[in-house]
Amino acid sequence: MRLALREAKKGVGRTSPNPAVGAVLVKAGRVISRGHHRKAGLPHAEVEAIRRAGARARGADLYTTLEPCGHYGRTPPCAQAILEAGLKRVIYASQDPNPIVNGRGIAHLRRAGVPVISGVLREEANRINRPYFKHVQTGLPWVILKAAITLDGKIATASGDSRWVTGQEARAYVHRLRDQVDAVLVGANTARIDDPQLTTRLRHATGRNAIRIVLDTRLRLLPRLRIFQSRASARTIVATLEPRDAAKSRRLVRRGVEVWTLSGRAGRLNLLELLRRLGREGVLQVLVEGGAEVYGSFLTERLADELVVFIAPKLIGSDGLSWTGALQGNRMGNAVGLEDVAIGSEGDDAMIRGLLANRRWRG
Repeated sequence: MRLALREAKKGVGRTSPNPAVGAVLVKAGRVISRGHHRKAGLPHAEVEAIRRAGARARGADLYTTLEPCGHYGRTPPCAQAILEAGLKRVIYASQDPNPIVNGRGIAHLRRAGVPVISGVLREEANRINRPYFKHVQTGLPWVILKAAITLDGKIATASGDSRWVTGQEARAYVHRLRDQVDAVLVGANTARIDDPQLTTRLRHATGRNAIRIVLDTRLRLLPRLRIFQSRASARTIVATLEPRDAAKSRRLVRRGVEVWTLSGRAGRLNLLELLRRLGREGVLQVLVEGGAEVYGSFLTERLADELVVFIAPKLIGSDGLSWTGALQGNRMGNAVGLEDVAIGSEGDDAMIRGLLANRRWRG
């Protein structure tokens, strides 16, 4: 099953709106084939492993990270492929919460006399597909906040200078994160001051560019910004309130940028409405990369699920820009905590990653 989990991780960020699944076929104590789901519409992991094994699949045990499906979708049901291949036994980790899948494939296999074992390394498998599980149950994508801060909690100097808070290793990790998510989101100030491309650049590998989203309530950003110039490399969306100047919207559209008009209050966009719309488009994961006002809004509205913070061994001082924006907590008991915390390092920078304890969806 650990080999199957390793296979599943190969599909993270590639399979939306489907889950990332890995499968391994074992016969006489030896692994005879492996497979993972590569993309929605392509064969599922179980089918890929069966095809690779060919005639050797007959009499083998199947280890898969998610229960096999039993319905016709864009691909035929995996349960039927398992029966046709003559597999001896099926061992799976996670149960699929999707009501058109949940238990149906397993029931089909058991009716046909195939022994099925469930729950092997369930927690590890569930961790891989948290975004899929949330999307199935709520229609919303999994939201990761990523921040690079100094030891005294600042993301920029008083002048707005933020290049670079962290070192090359931490920045390379962020590109690996971008490669695994469906969308990257920033606020208008971050887009204006940092002028990022928000593309994925991996050393010695080809990265996948996620959808780029900019929150610009009044369409004040200039079209010359790099995020609008490199539209061929990634889909770009500007989320705004009702544009006062329709000409600005038309200029962006002519550049290939999508302009989404959302509701709002007190000059702020309705972030939940934005997430729902992204969810309807099959977006499973959103990486929020700033700035402070955006971080504060996601934290205050409890819309973020996970936090990745890089802490650089630097001090800026009290005039620097704090990263949590308008988040307020007048008592330590009201502080937003983290769960399932992992602490590590990337180069000289510390990294803390964990689930936000105040997130709306608990799974």
